[in-house]
Amino acid sequence: MIFKKLSELSDSDLNKLHSRGKGLADVGASVDAILENVQKNGDAAILEYAKQFDKADLKSLQVTSAEIEEAVASLDSNLLKHLRQAAENIRRFHAAQLPKEIWYIEETPGIVLGQKTIPLSKVGCYVPGGRASYPSTVLMTALPAKVAGVTEVIVCTPPLADGTVHPLTLAACKIAGVDKIFKTGGAQAIAGMAYGTQSIPQVDKIVGPGNVYVTYAKMKIRDYAEIDFPAGPSEVLIIADDFADPKMAAADILAQAEHDPNSVSVLVTPSEKLAKSVFDEVEKQSRTAKRKEIIETSLKNSAILMTGNMDECISFSNDFGPEHLQIMVSPDMEDVVLNQIQNAGSVFVGNYAPVPAGDYASGTNHVLPTSGYVRMYSGLNTAHFLKSFTIQRISKEGLGEIKDAVIDLAETEGLFEHAEAIRKRFEE
Repeated sequence: MIFKKLSELSDSDLNKLHSRGKGLADVGASVDAILENVQKNGDAAILEYAKQFDKADLKSLQVTSAEIEEAVASLDSNLLKHLRQAAENIRRFHAAQLPKEIWYIEETPGIVLGQKTIPLSKVGCYVPGGRASYPSTVLMTALPAKVAGVTEVIVCTPPLADGTVHPLTLAACKIAGVDKIFKTGGAQAIAGMAYGTQSIPQVDKIVGPGNVYVTYAKMKIRDYAEIDFPAGPSEVLIIADDFADPKMAAADILAQAEHDPNSVSVLVTPSEKLAKSVFDEVEKQSRTAKRKEIIETSLKNSAILMTGNMDECISFSNDFGPEHLQIMVSPDMEDVVLNQIQNAGSVFVGNYAPVPAGDYASGTNHVLPTSGYVRMYSGLNTAHFLKSFTIQRISKEGLGEIKDAVIDLAETEGLFEHAEAIRKRFEE
């Protein structure tokens, strides 16, 4: 872990922090081969990749109703209750994001303009597997789609070696109202949803986080399906002053670090005392962490940085563009800092607003742009599952108000029949 004053960071250190998660070219050739194979051979290619990557000898890709019911029955009732609680919070928050289905304004007398918003027909949700089960990602991707009114929502997730899907993932799919579930992960899952196979329907949009192979595949298939945004290894940036609790800040750093060996955790503070306390706490808490090996690797990508003042912290954060931003400052400074934030996927304000709250149950979405892509993308929300078209209701009188402008502009652009289409409507 880097432990330095911000002003003393080398160009190499800065480049390492700012270029995190962008090694897509390194996996390009292998992912391109997978995409081509799935497009050509469909289910057969995906079943073969299940053997190769997941060590699973599958007979079919789709999860059956019996498998779902068996999975739900095997789970502790308390766990199911908590999944439902999280689902209700997520559903309620995303319902509040819904725009009007249709609206109109009268631009001038005789010209009424409007917009109608409708849901996409088919959406594919990618839910990672491998190191852990992620039922929360099912809720975060499928529920907003269902709230938006998407007709068919499917989930693709890697199978376990015995050919099953983790029961928690299946339970979350049932709670979220997922229509179909398929046992496939990685780039091959993205290919299946983009191109369609004998089993997997082609979708209009693919959402959900994944590793660098998944992210590269999503970026490559956009001629066939839209995507949400690049979402790679998890990251957090914490802006803190002496009000922050060092134990809490250190725990938050480790919480991000345990996601993935490529995860990034950064703390910036004008307080050298806090920086040292957090650094010591990270070392202490990491020694007893259950996912110690992953955390130790992840911490090599991470940093605790000291600045001259809070303005430098804010400036660094906006340049960095974190997926998760925690603001752990004195209450009188919270809004001062928040109001200056320009680039962040999701913001958590206060010592008692840790990222895991948003990861699971507060209601906001945890599927967020990483690697600085927050400069141009918003986190997953109901708008990702909607499309709009505009409406014009124009009377003869209304058209008369703008006809000279339309004719003049059309002829200036050399589009004379455009101008005639207006004139014809006013001939005796």
